[in-house]
Amino acid sequence: MERYFALYPNDEARAIKHYECNLMLSESLYTSLSVLEVTLRNALCRELETMTGREDWYAIFPSTPGLRSLNKYITEAAQHISARHEQITPSKIVAELTLGFWVSLLNSEYERTLWQALRRAFPYMPRQERKRRNVSAPLNLFRRFRNRIFHNESICWNLNRVEEIHAEILKVIGWMNSDLPEWVREQEHFSHVCREIRNQMEWK
Repeated sequence: MERYFALYPNDEARAIKHYECNLMLSESLYTSLSVLEVTLRNALCRELETMTGREDWYAIFPSTPGLRSLNKYITEAAQHISARHEQITPSKIVAELTLGFWVSLLNSEYERTLWQALRRAFPYMPRQERKRRNVSAPLNLFRRFRNRIFHNESICWNLNRVEEIHAEILKVIGWMNSDLPEWVREQEHFSHVCREIRNQMEWK
């Protein structure tokens, strides 16, 4: 609460209200962020299976120059599964891998080894824009934004910027599945929450 009280040193009620608005805003982004992660995971997993011709596509990491560094994510995922006394299967490995892992596959260090295959995960992205950096940059932004929310950090300061990020999230989802952005809008209440926050905080 320190940041909020510092902003409103003589108005405790408004500081608390701002904090409550941050909770509302964070909760309203759960749907779009969750759909983004699942859609990205499924799309990249599909292309990795196609590229390697095997369900356990990650098995090539230890023996493939340029990909060996990725094996640490697989080892960690397998350890988590084993700690739960569960059988290690490709589907469980995929489910255990973090958003950070999936986003890292599109970083510059894997451009020569993975991008040629993974670009097919974004069939609805305009062809002239379909470059690795144009995918990696927003995904890394979303990853950092998601982490702020999931680590209970504040995001409710520049509401216009949050709305821009939300619109970008839907756009990137649409690069992978053109039907999903409208479906997400139907399921979520992000726009309503933004209007409510503006009313409660008397922001324009």
